[in-house]
Amino acid sequence: MNVLGFDTSTAATSVCVLRADGEAFELEPPVARLFERPGHARELMPGVERVMSEAGVAFAELGALAVGIGPGGFTGLRIGIATAHGIAQSAAIPLHPVLSLAALAAGIGEATPVPRMSGCHPFPLIDAKRSEVYGLDAEGEPFAGSIDYAIEKAPAGALAAGDGSIRFREALESAGIPVAPGDSRMHVVRALYICRLAATVQPAPPESVVPCYLRAPDAKPPSRSAG
Repeated sequence: MNVLGFDTSTAATSVCVLRADGEAFELEPPVARLFERPGHARELMPGVERVMSEAGVAFAELGALAVGIGPGGFTGLRIGIATAHGIAQSAAIPLHPVLSLAALAAGIGEATPVPRMSGCHPFPLIDAKRSEVYGLDAEGEPFAGSIDYAIEKAPAGALAAGDGSIRFREALESAGIPVAPGDSRMHVVRALYICRLAATVQPAPPESVVPCYLRAPDAKPPSRSAG
C-alpha cells in the first residue's frame, strides 16, 4: 500500500511517501529548521507534490494518508490537518491520525545509538513555548508541563530528543538524562515514521481528525465590553 504522510507539529515541515514496495521518498528538514520561522503554508503542498513526483505515485494510487496531529504549534497543526482533510476528502483516501510525539519516539528508537546511549528508552520532547514541553511518559501517554515536570515523567534510561530537549539540554543533562547530539536527525519529527505508524492507527472520518493540543491556545479572543 502506498502511504502519504506529513507533519507540521514543529517549525519544520516534513513530508514522505512510503511506497508499497517499501521505498521511501522523504522531504526531511535539517535540525536547524526547527529553530527558524515556520513556513508550513508555503512549504507543505509543494513538498507533497515533490515526494509524490519522486515516488511516481498519483493520489489515485494512495492507499492511505497519515497526518501528525501533535501536540505542537497551534497554527502549524491547523494547516497540516486542514490540508489532510482536503486531500482525504477530494481523493477519497482513508485518513490516519498519528501522534507526532509517537513518530518522534519511533525515530529516536530506530536511530543507531552511540555507545553511551545503548539500551536507552526514547524520550521525545517538543517545545511547547511558555517555558514548557510536550512529551511522552513511561506509559506512552502525552503530557504538557515544565521541564521539571518532564524530568519527573522521564522513563528509566531515557534518551531525550526533539526541539524541546535541545532547548532544555542543560536541565535534562543536569538531571542525568542524556540528550541526542545537536545535529542528530533524531530531533526531527520525520514523516517517514508518520507513514509507518499509520498502520497501527485506525482510519477516521476526516472531520473527526483534530489537533491534539493538550492545553489552551496562547491567543485568546478579545473580551466584549458590557453594554
